[in-house]
Amino acid sequence: MADDAPVASVDEIVLTPLLAPRVPDVRLVESAEKLRAGIQELHKGFGALAVDAERASGFKYSQRAYLIQLHRHGAPILLVDPIAVLSDDPSAFGKAQSELEQYVWIIHAATQDIPCLAELGLRPMRLFDTELAGRLAGFERVGLGAMVARTLGFQLAKEHSAVDWSTRPLQASWLTYAALDVDVLPELMGALILELEQQDKLSWAEEEFEHLTGFTPKPSKEDRWRGISGLHTFKHTRDLAVAREMWNARETLAQKLDVSPGRLIPDASIVEVVQSKPRSKAELSANKKFSGRASRSYLDLWWESYARGLSTNDLPLAKIPSTGIPNHRVWANKFPEADNRLVAAKQAMTGLVGSHGIPAENLLSPDFMRQLCWSTEVKNSDEVAQFLRNLGARSWQTLLVSPVLAEVLSPLWRLPSQE
Repeated sequence: MADDAPVASVDEIVLTPLLAPRVPDVRLVESAEKLRAGIQELHKGFGALAVDAERASGFKYSQRAYLIQLHRHGAPILLVDPIAVLSDDPSAFGKAQSELEQYVWIIHAATQDIPCLAELGLRPMRLFDTELAGRLAGFERVGLGAMVARTLGFQLAKEHSAVDWSTRPLQASWLTYAALDVDVLPELMGALILELEQQDKLSWAEEEFEHLTGFTPKPSKEDRWRGISGLHTFKHTRDLAVAREMWNARETLAQKLDVSPGRLIPDASIVEVVQSKPRSKAELSANKKFSGRASRSYLDLWWESYARGLSTNDLPLAKIPSTGIPNHRVWANKFPEADNRLVAAKQAMTGLVGSHGIPAENLLSPDFMRQLCWSTEVKNSDEVAQFLRNLGARSWQTLLVSPVLAEVLSPLWRLPSQE
């Protein structure tokens, strides 16, 4: 497909219209020159910049973007192939950032896309997250399709949401789907601004959006292999060592091949090997429950990692020593007074959820609330507010929750012998 060829006509758009939007010019960008030209076209438009990214989650090891969509009112929709553009000019997106950072970026579920955009050198300086806006506005369903149907009156087809976006060439129907995702964002943003203004929540949303511009993913946990589904059934450290070595082998291979680890062998296959304890490579190969697209083609690798787990002296701990506050699930039995505070705080938050129509996790991070309830050093509303601000709570959150939490927790705050 030529770089400047239109992707779809109005008749080809996969849309069930109740009130269908116009369909602007859509262009596939596969070179640095076309990206520069496309950005100049974006400058001729008006309003915020709609941005979306498509990854190949479930297919590839990496979370890199395989398509970037850019759009402003009155300008073409740019469908940018970052693989082709970077191959043409590795500095292309750094140059694009300097051109595009002047705009407010509209992103749906920004925490999903910011990491892969940042990997390219793209990062919003100002942001409007339509999913988060929907949460603050009290929408029960905050998927893009559901929100567009509710606010704009038409339905988006989402049948291509889970395709392998690393496939080349990209299919025209996929590109049409991708174009629609940014085509609707400016109108959706406008509708949400009106909704938030009517609910006196726009300033809250603006605080959230400013906070999001600094978003970075949490660092990977140590011992990620402990996330193997079914690992909890193993109590012996030797079994854990086998599972760890097989997981590490799968992870290394997945990274080398850039394939999602579960597509090589699923967690269930690792669990099966630990449980069945094969006595030879042939026995492992004959086990039909040991499955996966790479279960036989890399049989030597799996057998070697299994044998390494059986022989290693580096046995893992049965459980990772806890750091920070204890898991709140054990509070009722081991730290009853902290648990009483947590129960009281949750009940108070339920009232706030009902009165403001905002999910509890958006009113206040559950982790922040647990840390507050564990603490015995705060006694009043001002101290609660400062404690939460130190953790990262926004001003609008502390103004809402601090008086309520202080009221219910103050009678329960004392220094118990159990803590």
